[in-house]
Amino acid sequence: MSDMKDARKKPRLVLLGSGFASITLLDHIDRKLFDITVVSLRNHFLFTPLLPSTTVGTIEFRSVIEPVRHNRPGVKFLLAEASSLDTRERRVICRERETRSEFSLSYDLLVISVGAVNNTFGTPGVEEHAFFLKEARDARKIRNRIISCLEQACLPETSGEERRRLLSIAVVGGGPTGVEFAAELNDLLDEDLKKAYPEISGQMKITLFEAGKEILGAFDSELSSYTRDHFRRQGIDVRLETPVAEVRARSLVLKNGEEIPAGLVVWSTGYSPTGFVARLKFERDRAGRLLLDEFLRIPDAPGVYAAGDCAQIGGKSLPQTAQVAMQQGKYLARAFVRQQKGKKVEPFKFVNLGMLAYIGENEALAEIPKAGVSARGVLTYMFWRSAYLTRLVSLKNKVLVLFDWSKALVFGRDLSKF
Repeated sequence: MSDMKDARKKPRLVLLGSGFASITLLDHIDRKLFDITVVSLRNHFLFTPLLPSTTVGTIEFRSVIEPVRHNRPGVKFLLAEASSLDTRERRVICRERETRSEFSLSYDLLVISVGAVNNTFGTPGVEEHAFFLKEARDARKIRNRIISCLEQACLPETSGEERRRLLSIAVVGGGPTGVEFAAELNDLLDEDLKKAYPEISGQMKITLFEAGKEILGAFDSELSSYTRDHFRRQGIDVRLETPVAEVRARSLVLKNGEEIPAGLVVWSTGYSPTGFVARLKFERDRAGRLLLDEFLRIPDAPGVYAAGDCAQIGGKSLPQTAQVAMQQGKYLARAFVRQQKGKKVEPFKFVNLGMLAYIGENEALAEIPKAGVSARGVLTYMFWRSAYLTRLVSLKNKVLVLFDWSKALVFGRDLSKF
């Protein structure tokens, strides 16, 4: 693993993206040893595991974001996106999104950590009419749509049929994001709707559509079954083996031809490669992710590494989760420093710390294979909260999230639209 030019005292390290892998790398590397530049269309890091909580006001948006420039001296940040890569000249071509102006950056080390985009599977109408839940702006759009549906349903001229449509929420995809959003929304209905919207309390319906045979397929089957039963006890309709054929402005259409009226459709069915990754001429797996060697390098591309959701180690199947990206970022930070100091670098090894998911009514799931733990319930919910709290990147975020949780408990969720 020797990719840096000895002639340069400070190798030029370029990071593409500002997600878990990049931020973890920045926070663990000795920044004095490198000339570091971060290129991203997002000038902040987003703690995505708590994003579903922001859609209903349990947590505020700024509590889960951290500016890239904050407390990271010696790091240059450029608000732009990578458009192409010249591995022979070791330079990446970048583009500013608004003006479309281009510039190039030379590198000695390049880390591609641009994440992934929502996978629509070519389903008509998804891009135009459905809502994704991947960025803070997505959560804000969902939050405003929920409030709009509630307010419109309360108008005296709204017909009964239209009211039922407005208060019908469809969640497509039974993975962690879809499940946690449905759980957070149901908490809002149970805990705040009776006080804020007494005239429509009890009329909102949440339906979760999953094309597969089970929700939370990555979890133990017992936990998946428990979640399905728990949702049904809460009144959340779980429809398995029910693929969606089309999303329309006021409804969605199932593969069996059934049309379901809906005031909001949240699409959460997995990820596909970004345009930049799709254009690269490197070998990829079936999901379109860049294939890496055991040192997270892209073969036949000297100095080019990748991490996070956009990459996969050949011969392995690592999940597209925050813990994988964080471990890869930490590994690369240490590997680059050891490489710079002429020390041996060991291959990357992923340690599965387990999976967590919130399922509503102060209950959560936890599956930790290394410890042989498979748990659910209220105590697991407390563990879920404490685990996520400790993983927030800054003391400021920890304080803000704690305050938001306390505020929602005492005063209820804020249902203002702005």
